[in-house]
Amino acid sequence: MTETRTGSVETAYRILLVEDDEGDALIVEELLEDTGLRFELITRTSLDDARTELTRGPVDCILLDLHLPDISGTKAVTTVRDLAPHTAVIVLTGLSEAQAGTDAMAAGAQDYLVKGKVDADLLHRTVRYAVYRSETERVSAEAQAVRLRAEENARLERGLLPQPILGTSAIAVTTRYLPGAKSALLGGDFLDVVEEDGLLHAVVGDVSGHGPDAAALGVCLRIGWRSLVLGGHRGTELLHLMERLLVAERGSLPLFATCALLTLDQNARTATLHLAGHHGPLLTTSQGTHELRATHGIALGVAPQIGNWQPTVIPLPRSGSLTLYTDGLTEGHNGDAPGRLEVDGLLGLIESLPPADPAAFVDRLIEEAQTLNAGRHTDDLAVLRLDWDAP
Repeated sequence: MTETRTGSVETAYRILLVEDDEGDALIVEELLEDTGLRFELITRTSLDDARTELTRGPVDCILLDLHLPDISGTKAVTTVRDLAPHTAVIVLTGLSEAQAGTDAMAAGAQDYLVKGKVDADLLHRTVRYAVYRSETERVSAEAQAVRLRAEENARLERGLLPQPILGTSAIAVTTRYLPGAKSALLGGDFLDVVEEDGLLHAVVGDVSGHGPDAAALGVCLRIGWRSLVLGGHRGTELLHLMERLLVAERGSLPLFATCALLTLDQNARTATLHLAGHHGPLLTTSQGTHELRATHGIALGVAPQIGNWQPTVIPLPRSGSLTLYTDGLTEGHNGDAPGRLEVDGLLGLIESLPPADPAAFVDRLIEEAQTLNAGRHTDDLAVLRLDWDAP
């Protein structure tokens, strides 16, 4: 039986009454009419009938008798809660069932009413409170699930961020990584450092595009680079293998990646540089900072098997630093000036900043660049700085 009643300006409640006693069902219906609630009442006489009704659409509140033809006791409560986990359940008990109501609430019911001791005001308050409590529990459960997913994603992303493998050299490594996507820990940029056989190997790269596909490919390339370096692969051979990995992992997506490979030999005071569609690093000495001139090659994945990457060997001063970075540092707006910051603007920023330890200097440089950009351009940003001071 389905009836619609209108009364006050309150939201209409869709109420399912599961009661096999016609007299008790009629009393509940009359009490509901006297509450002033706007409601739609659906009455079913068994759990099976109620189950069928719940598959047709959601209800706001279930009034449940504990003694039905096909189920009874707290088992009825747990079964109904399984069928409609986000619906308020109010149990109807008999006068002689003193413990049944509290047992039902322990089983998941929002409240209970004792037949024969219910008036319209009590029923009005109980229905409203039970629906409110059920809705609060639902929102809280959803918020908790979102928090748990966010925490799991954050733990996963932190685990995918690189931890440099360093030996005993005196080279100081400073890294900063800022994804462009809000609330993300990973983007398409990647960087890593591995010290092996007295040489320090570094990579900074940038996968085209944004979003999870670019981030996943960036992680893949970073992990692949580390594995290949530890396996003894270097230079042009290493870039060919990274390109094969990129092509295999990108599938049908039109993604490519730029990267800069650097091998620093502190004893020989040289840096060997390979550029695949990437800009050159910055060399800082006591005389200032400038961009290194190096041979450029094509980005990975643009023309597979055609890449012809040539090394550039750069002599290094006894003391200085090299800064490798992605274009998230230079493609932002240049304050009120027209155009982007670009490399010249970045060099101007570096010259204008007061001396500081490497970590503080990199942080200040990023802060100043982002202040000039003022949020107008969003991109991932990775910075790797290597400092040395030879005896």
